[in-house]
Amino acid sequence: MLDKLAGVEERFDKLEGLLSDPEVIKDQQAYKHYSMEHAELSKIVSVFRKYKQVAEDIEESKDLLKESDEEIKELAREDIQSSTERLKELEGDLGWLLIPKDPNDEKNVVLEIRAGTGGEEAGLFAADLFKMYSKYAESIGWKVEILSSHATGVGGLKEIIALIKGKGAYSGLKYESGTHRVQRVPVTESQGRIHTSAVTVAVLPEAEEVDVKIEPDEIRVDVFRSTGPGGQSVNTTDSAVRITHLPTGVVVSCQDEKSQHKNRAKAMKVLRARLYEKMLSEQNEKISADRKSQVGTGDRSERIRTYNFPQGRISDHRIGLTLYKLESVLEGNIGEIIDALVTHHQALAIQNVETESRNAA
Repeated sequence: MLDKLAGVEERFDKLEGLLSDPEVIKDQQAYKHYSMEHAELSKIVSVFRKYKQVAEDIEESKDLLKESDEEIKELAREDIQSSTERLKELEGDLGWLLIPKDPNDEKNVVLEIRAGTGGEEAGLFAADLFKMYSKYAESIGWKVEILSSHATGVGGLKEIIALIKGKGAYSGLKYESGTHRVQRVPVTESQGRIHTSAVTVAVLPEAEEVDVKIEPDEIRVDVFRSTGPGGQSVNTTDSAVRITHLPTGVVVSCQDEKSQHKNRAKAMKVLRARLYEKMLSEQNEKISADRKSQVGTGDRSERIRTYNFPQGRISDHRIGLTLYKLESVLEGNIGEIIDALVTHHQALAIQNVETESRNAA
């Protein structure tokens, strides 16, 4: 790790030279690029230099142990102990700072929730999950915009797609992708039997046009009249939009707005996000199994969490976390679970950095 940090410091020093170069200053694009890299590396270099200073202090204190004066030797031992503890803290800080940054962490999120097995009960729980994520998002200042929704007619949702806008939305929600299982007695169950239903959640980073370029001849746009639950017409004009991406076969429909143009714009947001996720998935397939375990596969067929209503229990199966506060969680208080997942994946990432450092050595 120290060799890697020495390389980071060397690159940082080189950047400082580049940023004072008149030729670089003239090239605003290059200057901006180097400035961003310099700002990112400055956090690591600052801690690394503190680390080196503390290591030097320990060596100097060790030299004082050779003195004949017992009082000086005792002070040196105290300094070595406190400096060693400080050194371990700085090592931990450097471990966090060396974790590869996910370039999508600061992006907005396209959240897709779909009812799976369980019929109407699954649709009702899909609505519960959307309410949970909406309340959580609003509690930390993120905005929620519904892009598309299909109701079941009894208060549930077959599917809902929403855009969650806010700094760090993807970094906070990206581990929510997967199958969410619910165990409870449905309202329609007269004998009080517990049913198990499932809902799938997909969390996609919002893709900009620069992330995914879609040529006009790559899509087919169909318009039709939007319908409500049970097939009832909710619009007498052809305002609903279905976009098919011809190269991949990805299809997106949107009918929530009365304006065809608004529905098309929303459908394009969802299409870009899905194509971007597809591109990322293809990239992830090329990386090693160790790296996959670090970043997670994002496989939404994986059962990640169970919500057990009779016991008031929520269990995340990936990290072995169980909480008996289901009602509170469904009211949007999911911060404890999200923090635990982030910490878990960061710990895996640190292990990966340490493994790579040992292999390189």
